[in-house]
Amino acid sequence: MAEVVASAVGVLTVSDRASRGEYEDKGGPGIVAALSDILASPWRAVARVVPDEQDVIAAALIDLADREGCSLILTTGGTGPAPRDVTPEATEAVCERMLPGFGELMRTASLREVPTAILSRQTAGTRGRSLIVNLPGKPSAIRTCLDAVFPAIPYCIDLIGGDRFETDPAVCKAFRPKA
Repeated sequence: MAEVVASAVGVLTVSDRASRGEYEDKGGPGIVAALSDILASPWRAVARVVPDEQDVIAAALIDLADREGCSLILTTGGTGPAPRDVTPEATEAVCERMLPGFGELMRTASLREVPTAILSRQTAGTRGRSLIVNLPGKPSAIRTCLDAVFPAIPYCIDLIGGDRFETDPAVCKAFRPKA
């Protein structure tokens, strides 16, 4: 019987305070909790916590994509308008192709819950066989955004030659648009 290999999923928390141990990382565990609910195929989180420094974020994204072989990399934090919010810039610097529809849809979904979602600069792009998606830092906002875009994620990863991700049909039924 062939051994089932768990796909690696990069979970990158971007936070000065969490990287210094001054603040509990809630974004990374929020991503893991959401994926535990959404994914049916075996997967394992490859987690990192880095400060809000563009070159450090970019290096972590490259490491997760190129060395760790993560077909999916989800970031949390650093997507607002504050001067140190540079996650989108780091993502754009390492991606070969940008996928602006992800950010557009995440903002649309978030605006149904909070008017400040318009300040978000979330984006997504591909690097080799990896899809990188920027998410907000708050766990409830992470879930809102993942619920909005996850229907496209397995197909996108398939198109770029990444690992196969299966979703829980009971959970993903809620993702389908109403006719």
